[in-house]
Amino acid sequence: MSRAFLRCAWWSTVWLAAVRPAGRVEATAAEAPPAVEAPRAVAMGYGWPFLPPEKTAPRGGSTQGSEVVLDTAPSPAWQALQEPGLSTLEKDRRAILALAGSYRVSFQFVETLGFADGYEPPRPYFSWGTEHVHVLRDEPHAISLQHTLVMFFAEEDGSVTGPMVTKHWRQDWTYEDRDLHVHRGNRTWERVQLAAEEVRGSWTQAVFQVDDSPRYEAFGRWEHAGGLSRWTSGDAWRPLPRREFSVRDDYNVLAGTHVLSITPTGWLHEQHNRKLRTVDGAPPACVACETGIDRYERIADPDVRSAAEDYFAQTGGYWAEVRAAWQDVFREKERIELRGQVDGAELYEEHFGFAAALEEGEQRDAEEARAHARSTIEKFLIR
Repeated sequence: MSRAFLRCAWWSTVWLAAVRPAGRVEATAAEAPPAVEAPRAVAMGYGWPFLPPEKTAPRGGSTQGSEVVLDTAPSPAWQALQEPGLSTLEKDRRAILALAGSYRVSFQFVETLGFADGYEPPRPYFSWGTEHVHVLRDEPHAISLQHTLVMFFAEEDGSVTGPMVTKHWRQDWTYEDRDLHVHRGNRTWERVQLAAEEVRGSWTQAVFQVDDSPRYEAFGRWEHAGGLSRWTSGDAWRPLPRREFSVRDDYNVLAGTHVLSITPTGWLHEQHNRKLRTVDGAPPACVACETGIDRYERIADPDVRSAAEDYFAQTGGYWAEVRAAWQDVFREKERIELRGQVDGAELYEEHFGFAAALEEGEQRDAEEARAHARSTIEKFLIR
């Protein structure tokens, strides 16, 4: 069975459903106390304190991730951010660079209100994984960060298998960016030009899917006060997340604001979302609202950095071609519309298949990689 098939299957089922912990409390880097059993699922009654526990138990899968060791020491990136005498721009840059590292990442979402007749909140969502975030680009006014999932799995016999490595999402930060491609719903993105005064002192965060296709772009400003460095975005539309599009069909746009806060041992991503149903010619209708917290906790073990670096050592040239192809699309097109599938395959499957062949040792020259990246994207674009 090919690595490409395994990776796509894992991406489509295990991660998207949820990865649950191995049932042990994590140790810290400084001390490793005896592990104790922890509950498999904890009711998330926040916001709905009077619902019965069975309605607040988080939905998710049953795959067992191996235990982790948290790194509780303040990171060098955090310490660099605290240095006195930094300019505002340099503080912004150091805050963004502090997002890089190896993490246990948890994703929690709870729907806080809905507008349908007889509304009942769905069960909250929880998943987690381990991943490495590395710096792809570091320039005075532009920083790019690549996320890579690296999971080890706890088996029933007590052994640990892995790593399973999968390219994850990417975030590009640009200072005083006036040229944005914003999501308009229905797999469509449109160029928006902002005035210089509007973006003065701001950073855009452009977020890309696992296949480097666009997801959303928002601009906001960092604030640094009392040891807290925090970026708050304006409102931005984006496609349904994978945790939702296989289980919900009552809305087609997720709109909301984002708050990123840097901590001594990681960072926090807060989301305040509105689930919108859009129909051509009519104002968007709000179906429900939700709150989400993505928590990035720095880890000392397992080593997820090495596997991530090995993956990009083998495939990085191809993914660079994919990014370059998309940059040409963004530069040339005022409006981008993508097909969901071509010949029964999704865009990420086409790219992951080529990358998996490189992992397995197949020799592909730069021109072949460039041609495949561009032809693949081209056939998914709707002219």
